[in-house]
Amino acid sequence: MKKILFFTATIVSIVFFTGCKVNEKDSSEEIVNLVNGKRPNIVFIVTDDQRWDALGFAGNDIISTPNMDKLAREGIFFNNAFVTTPVCAASRASLFTGLYERTHDYTFGKPNLDDEYMYESYPYLLRKAGYRTGMIGKFGVKVNEGIIDSMFDWKKLTFWPYLKDIDGKQVHLADINGNHAIDFIKSSKDQPFCLSLSFWSPHADDGADEQYFWPEYCDELYANTEIPVTETANPEFFEALPEFLRTTMNRKRWYWRYDTPEKHQRMVKGYYRMISCVDSVISRIRLTLEQEGLADNTVIILMGDNGYFTGERGYAGKWLMYEQSIRVPLIIYDPRLPEKNRNKTYREMVLNVDVTPTILDLAGVDIPERYQGKTLTEFYGNQPQDWRNAIFCEHRLENNELLPKTECYRDSVWKFIRYEDAPELIELYNLNEDTNETNNLAYDQNYAVKVEYYKHKCDSIAGRLLSERIQKE
Repeated sequence: MKKILFFTATIVSIVFFTGCKVNEKDSSEEIVNLVNGKRPNIVFIVTDDQRWDALGFAGNDIISTPNMDKLAREGIFFNNAFVTTPVCAASRASLFTGLYERTHDYTFGKPNLDDEYMYESYPYLLRKAGYRTGMIGKFGVKVNEGIIDSMFDWKKLTFWPYLKDIDGKQVHLADINGNHAIDFIKSSKDQPFCLSLSFWSPHADDGADEQYFWPEYCDELYANTEIPVTETANPEFFEALPEFLRTTMNRKRWYWRYDTPEKHQRMVKGYYRMISCVDSVISRIRLTLEQEGLADNTVIILMGDNGYFTGERGYAGKWLMYEQSIRVPLIIYDPRLPEKNRNKTYREMVLNVDVTPTILDLAGVDIPERYQGKTLTEFYGNQPQDWRNAIFCEHRLENNELLPKTECYRDSVWKFIRYEDAPELIELYNLNEDTNETNNLAYDQNYAVKVEYYKHKCDSIAGRLLSERIQKE
């Protein structure tokens, strides 16, 4: 019986990865020809720790994000976008390389990201193909000397603190990055460009008591708003968790941000204000594109690098496999698309590793066979018929009991979660009936076969990802 189960899981894994590979049909020529064969400019905006519902368009009726919402209304919004690893270092490495963490093997505490992978990163390949490439803000990945210079023609890497004194005035880091972005756009009229604009916001300043910092013009936002407290923030829910899940970094940081009702209100409002600050920068960037005559041929992609807990489950931070941690906003605004193909919301599950081949596809650049994602230009026409029906996510930080190694398999109905450092703990949720992921069915004998099925799926996929790294080595 075990052999049969393993064989079945292997077949499923092959189907899963076939779904993740780039289609044989190269849609880049079709996309490029949308505007007389002229290659588009690309602005790829990454926010730090913005979860999927920290966006007005996603149904959040408290947060003010009019410019992000406008991009979503005028473009394509992915309602089920996920990161393959919910932590900034590994997720950003995946965005550059188009690979899962287990393949590129980079996260905090690991050696520099392999040069071979970076020589197939989207900025490197675009620059080689004649694009002017720019990097502004948080790079977030450690690489060997000379690699960043080989990827970008123009760069302004910025760092905390959030509030800086410039010419006697206090300026927020997001606005500084916006100013750099405007300078890059104005200087990039002679050739197609790709700007990677990576905000530090709304990441908390972990070393500061207040955690969140915003510019003065955001002071009044949410001042008279009551932030709702979710059902899973009830202390009884946290106290019922296994000991292993009550002692992670997620709980440690909860004390920094949410351990009193007053602090919860203050911190979530700060988190929202930092996102609203980024939103205002986006309005300035779009205005600049209009003024410079570049707006009609500039694609804007917006994505979060990972999700974020705001008190759910008694947690703060990310790292774990629940929806708040792995699910992010993702928008593609392409002004070249006809009206009938805009203002679309898709429910298919898409990943951060899909953005990398998408950028190359938009530019008409060949997509490396090694990439493990799928170009999102498949959503430019009719709804794709052959899209993935499940995703695999992982967190692989070594030797840190506060940030356990964990992975999950999620399809349209079920999510299965397991922990390498605590193999006795498993979780299974019916997402259709249990959106808060509170009713763990993994130990119910009625679901024993399903649990074994998902275990073998995870084994097969993890093995495939690891083997692709070993083949490279």
